[in-house]
Amino acid sequence: MKTAGSWSSGLCDCCSDMSSCCLTFWCPCVTFGRIAEIVDQGTPPCPASGAIYALLAFITGCACLYSCTYRSRMRKVYMLKESPCNDCLIHWCCETCALCQEYRELKNRGFDMSLGWEGNVRRQNQGAGAMAPPSVQAFGEK
Repeated sequence: MKTAGSWSSGLCDCCSDMSSCCLTFWCPCVTFGRIAEIVDQGTPPCPASGAIYALLAFITGCACLYSCTYRSRMRKVYMLKESPCNDCLIHWCCETCALCQEYRELKNRGFDMSLGWEGNVRRQNQGAGAMAPPSVQAFGEK
């Protein structure tokens, strides 16, 4: 049962969404870039964040120190609990699981991760127009 402040899925529920699990396993920089773009509301775009992540991973092997900051930002935006432990520790010990969980969380909140921030904004605006309330006739009009 989900409670206020709870993540929509567990840290180790990677296999509940096999497509994002495979993406994260093979291309964590893409997963991270998509997460960062949504959390930062489009600036910088996914390729830039993903490239920074890939560069840090290649040069230092510690891209988790960068990605954990986005987990913290995401938790603050959605008022999620810091669980099961500190964000940096989660990313240090379980980088792939943490990225998968964050990706699933955003998907479960209605984001189409492949569209990026701007694509999701356009999609939401198009849906808002289609969902306009019906007009109300004034009394006596036909």
